[in-house]
Amino acid sequence: MRLGIFAKTFPGAEPAAVLAAVRHAGYETTQFNLTCASLPSMPDAVPSETVAAIRAATQSSGVSLAALSGTYNMAHPDKAVRDDGLRRLAVVIEAASALGIPLVTLCTGSRNAADQWAYHPDNADPAAWSDMATEMAKALALAEAAGVDLGIEPEQANIVTSAKDATTLIAEMGSKRLKIVLDPANLFEHATPGEARTIVAAAIGEAAGHIAMAHAKDRFGDGRFATAGQGIVDFPDFIARLKAVGFDGALVTHGLSASEAPGVAAFLRRLL
Repeated sequence: MRLGIFAKTFPGAEPAAVLAAVRHAGYETTQFNLTCASLPSMPDAVPSETVAAIRAATQSSGVSLAALSGTYNMAHPDKAVRDDGLRRLAVVIEAASALGIPLVTLCTGSRNAADQWAYHPDNADPAAWSDMATEMAKALALAEAAGVDLGIEPEQANIVTSAKDATTLIAEMGSKRLKIVLDPANLFEHATPGEARTIVAAAIGEAAGHIAMAHAKDRFGDGRFATAGQGIVDFPDFIARLKAVGFDGALVTHGLSASEAPGVAAFLRRLL
């Protein structure tokens, strides 16, 4: 596995400075966000000079780009908002292809119109799944044309809440371009350490063969998110199980401050 971190953990909007900080903190790869290159996360366009600057920064830093963020609310109740998100996703996918980034990460969304990461009771309505799946099919057509994979992450507040939901969607889409991003802290809310370990283990078993990236975020038993190593996620068990199912991609941490990054790198590297 390659050890990575969200690029936007570090301040700044110049790719060279951000990726140098990633390397200095002890990471070899990153999940990149276009905000680290003076653009919105989901821009209207990515200028050729921005692509060149990102490419030069990867070469000077030695940090590879494991994924590019392309999140928008794929289940937003307003179709016009979904259409705009898809248009911007096409720009991100094109940029990923130009940069040789293999994976664009998505958000399966929420019926919460104000926040794509926030729960809404209508998320369980079959119509929400249908709208999201329609978006996903369109997104996959873009990804197929560009030669880029798409990654969906099971999240308790989103339409795809579990590894089982993710594999169901993959089967429904029928595309090898659709992959899973597995974050153990997003697989449960309130749990004991033993319950969390059981939930995470079952998710890895379900997602085996479909995991394109793993995330390293933690959670306290009362539901609050935590920096990796500070909560109840059993990271030695998580990483051992990933290895056991043949996962050898990027393990990317997030949900931490820049000052915490070197310590988390040391913690995770010991486990790798």
